[in-house]
Amino acid sequence: MTRRILLLVFAISSLFASLFSVFPFTRASAHGGPKVLLVGSYHGIAGQFSSIQAAVTAAHPGDWVLIGPGDYHENGSAVAGVLVTTPDIHIRGMDRNHVIVDGTNAKPGAPPCSSDPALQNFGVGGAGRNGIEVLKVDGVSVQNLTACNFMTDANGNNGNQIWFNGGFATGKIGLGGFTATYLTTSTTYFKDNLSPQARYGIFANNVRGPGLVDQTYSSNMGSASYYVGACSDCNVVLTHSHAQNSGVGYSGTNAGGHLIIENSEWDRNRGGIVPSSANDEDWPSPQNGACPNGGRGTTGSHSCTIITNNFVHDNNNPNTPGFGFPGMSPVGTGIELAGGQNDTIIHNQVTHNGSWGIVIYDILDPEAPPPQNPNPCRGGVQQGSICHFIGFGNEVADNVLKDNGFFGNVTNGDLADGHTKHNPGNCWHGNVDPKGITSTPAHIQATLGTCGIANQGDPLVEAVVGCIISGEPQFCDAVPPLHLPTKTVPMLLPIPTQPSMTNPCSGVPNNAWCNRN
Repeated sequence: MTRRILLLVFAISSLFASLFSVFPFTRASAHGGPKVLLVGSYHGIAGQFSSIQAAVTAAHPGDWVLIGPGDYHENGSAVAGVLVTTPDIHIRGMDRNHVIVDGTNAKPGAPPCSSDPALQNFGVGGAGRNGIEVLKVDGVSVQNLTACNFMTDANGNNGNQIWFNGGFATGKIGLGGFTATYLTTSTTYFKDNLSPQARYGIFANNVRGPGLVDQTYSSNMGSASYYVGACSDCNVVLTHSHAQNSGVGYSGTNAGGHLIIENSEWDRNRGGIVPSSANDEDWPSPQNGACPNGGRGTTGSHSCTIITNNFVHDNNNPNTPGFGFPGMSPVGTGIELAGGQNDTIIHNQVTHNGSWGIVIYDILDPEAPPPQNPNPCRGGVQQGSICHFIGFGNEVADNVLKDNGFFGNVTNGDLADGHTKHNPGNCWHGNVDPKGITSTPAHIQATLGTCGIANQGDPLVEAVVGCIISGEPQFCDAVPPLHLPTKTVPMLLPIPTQPSMTNPCSGVPNNAWCNRN
């Protein structure tokens, strides 16, 4: 990711340079070099700031904010713990597991990320809160820390632990490059699915990139551990990440173009990886993985949205927190394309998901689009009050599948396709299961094996998905009674210790905590 550092050359004597190096932050603002602002204390050396927000507010483009171990209860704005509105600053904790941006109210003796209902902070007037929000500024990095217990309002607004916000619900791109690495996002508090809850772990919307999400962990989210949305050419790479115990591991509404989800683990969620199209505030629709301007992707195809080298297993949990569409996603799915178009799913290991290993289906979206959207149902077919997004142009190839479909419902198995007839359709080839591929339609790699031609899936798949999501008779009457795991009370996973940066001083200018002299 490109970082802009302001370098203005002035004549400074070696004496003054050595003197400035001993101060906790080292910019000498009249001379224009990057400074390092220190929050809290580290190895017995105190910084000038006790608040992350105060340091972020004082920072200029190119500056660093280093944060010592501590439990930080921040109130940077009405709806954000830490609000970042300055471009090109670098926010880094000195210890991923012990630098905690904590959404709860401070109380002496309370543990970090307390589960005590009395300590939850639901924002001013119950409006909800976000943890670290980077608002419409480019080049910001957030690294090596934990964010927890930031809650929605009663309607599901806010509740993002770390948010790269390029202009939510505007339909416009408002944020460029960003970096999110060595981060943990989770919550210890959940009441019920009708009450405020932590909704998203790492959330990026209306971005143009390049964006990097790397070496991260997220759990216990009502909607999704990871989200990328509202960007037709996102230019985001999500890699070396782990999602657990959330509505879905990854939700990607109307996110496409250059987008890579790779080398990550997805387990114990309701569903694993779920790109989707929707006629909602994350406009413009649809979710379309085609390369911009007719280009070719890394696999040589027309697709630049690539899901590859992931381990997607045991996503059979009906008892995660749940909110919105991700919270209703068909339980027991590994990778599902919900009205997704022109995506490539290749070289993944998909095992022990009770409904389907990999499934493609259409979305019938009845919600009214935002009034400011000039082109509602873009990429879909308007059918009365319904926007019908067809899942087409997708390639599912060379994945290893095992022990999927054990719920035993009609259409359950390794692979399933329910899309309406379209030219081009979807293609399935090179996928293997040591016991033999199970699929709907039957023999899917023969019947739907050729890319770039017209085809359609089996309507039964669409009916089963619709029945699970909505329970409506129009779907459920078309299929035998379904056997699904029992839904009881959501249980939260404890927040685990995760690998911290080996050297949090790497790349940071000399300062009292990172003095190389």
